[in-house]
Amino acid sequence: MTATALPSWAPPDERRPAPEPLLLVQAFLNTLDLDLGTDLLADASSALAWLTDADLIGPGATLTAHDLGLTRQVRAGIRALLSHNSGGPAPSAGDLQALSVVAEACLARLALDGSGQLRLLPQFPGRLEGGLVRLLLVIRDAQLDGTWQRLKICSNDDCRWSFYDRSRNRQGTWCDMASCGNRMKNRRFRARHR
Repeated sequence: MTATALPSWAPPDERRPAPEPLLLVQAFLNTLDLDLGTDLLADASSALAWLTDADLIGPGATLTAHDLGLTRQVRAGIRALLSHNSGGPAPSAGDLQALSVVAEACLARLALDGSGQLRLLPQFPGRLEGGLVRLLLVIRDAQLDGTWQRLKICSNDDCRWSFYDRSRNRQGTWCDMASCGNRMKNRRFRARHR
């Protein structure tokens, strides 16, 4: 997938995009950019713009402070899951609390698409609850098809960008070897020589 083929809601400089629909989860996670110090879910206005563009909520929807907090907590919970994919510790119950809230409130329905495939869809399309459930359904499908384990979080604590590991051995640890990989290797080298 080239940069020109990325949807408008994906970061324009995404170097290691996941296949769709997992790209939606990756882009959701990358609404937080630690390197640039930006967060598209920091306020209702920017969150509404991104969530609407990504079709996770319908046009004209509103977000309460609770909705915005839950959305950021879901992002943090998914990041904890990915940290485990990257060799980090298993997520704690606290890490998964927001995901559990969404999953327990989940209402999904079976739908038959034009090719005869059965799909699970959120019961409330256009509402935030439906969009968050949609993210969880994408994760569920990716766990079943084996692509979930390839979605990881950069091991550079200053970055923590989500990337799709296309390496044969599935041992990728940095979003970009030229930037984060070299930074981390240089830090380790300097620490050993102190």
